[in-house]
Amino acid sequence: MSCTTSPSHNPSTDPPVTSGVSRRTVLRATALAGAAIGATSAAAGAATAAPTDSRRRGTGGASKTPTVVLAHGAFAESSSWDTVVTLLKRHRLSVVSAAVPLRGVAYDAAYISDLVATVSGPVILGGHSYGGSVISNVDRGSADIRGLVYVAGFAPAAGESAQALSSKFPGSTLAPTLTFVNLRTGGRDLYIEQAKYRAQFCADLDDRQSAQMAAGQRPILESALSEPAGPDPLWKGTPSWFIFGELDRNIPAAAHRYMAERAHARQVVEVVGASHVVGISHPYATAKMILRAAHSIHRNG
Repeated sequence: MSCTTSPSHNPSTDPPVTSGVSRRTVLRATALAGAAIGATSAAAGAATAAPTDSRRRGTGGASKTPTVVLAHGAFAESSSWDTVVTLLKRHRLSVVSAAVPLRGVAYDAAYISDLVATVSGPVILGGHSYGGSVISNVDRGSADIRGLVYVAGFAPAAGESAQALSSKFPGSTLAPTLTFVNLRTGGRDLYIEQAKYRAQFCADLDDRQSAQMAAGQRPILESALSEPAGPDPLWKGTPSWFIFGELDRNIPAAAHRYMAERAHARQVVEVVGASHVVGISHPYATAKMILRAAHSIHRNG
């Protein structure tokens, strides 16, 4: 089903939640404003109304209400999820916005695996950019992981790297914008040059916000981007959802479509005119997708 949303704030323009979770939806959205998330409220809100103390570790009877664990990518940090976190918490979801080390796929996936192992009850993992590679490599036995939401995120197969996926299709302009810091411990950290940050990373944000993000960006170890994924990608056998921007200059939209198709995603949202930071520029669309994933847990038990 192909839908187009209106740029207005009218919730009636937002596509309804489909009853068949396995049905794949491709949505090209120009914008999704505050009221749009209300279309999912009745279903997801009711599904997530269990008291939070039922999820506390060490108490019996884990709740079916999921905990959402979010992993940021390179050249960003955990606060990049702030608006999405606020929206999810309005629906009584427990959320953890993790600080990803950005030291390597195996290292970072082990860190997130250890983190989700502390969570009682079902888990939904969300990953932006390189964070998608991280969640794809989380140990599937570390927690009750029920869903994966890729927010302009990599979904590598066994042996694939982020670098290989971003160059699989034309369109990425990241490489010429990078600057390096040589590390005494070995290797190099990568940053996006601040003067080039907005155009490359977040062209749909204003100058003030993009300048703050450029100054606060966290570097990634160069080798992390070429590190091959592990042998057991989590998206095989775990339901997935994908949202990305039409004008992503880090990961071409064609690569996102390819990864979503390969993963048999339950829903794919391509946001017209959006940059690589679709979770920041379109937080309502992003939160709504996570709510759909949360709702699917309750429909399917």
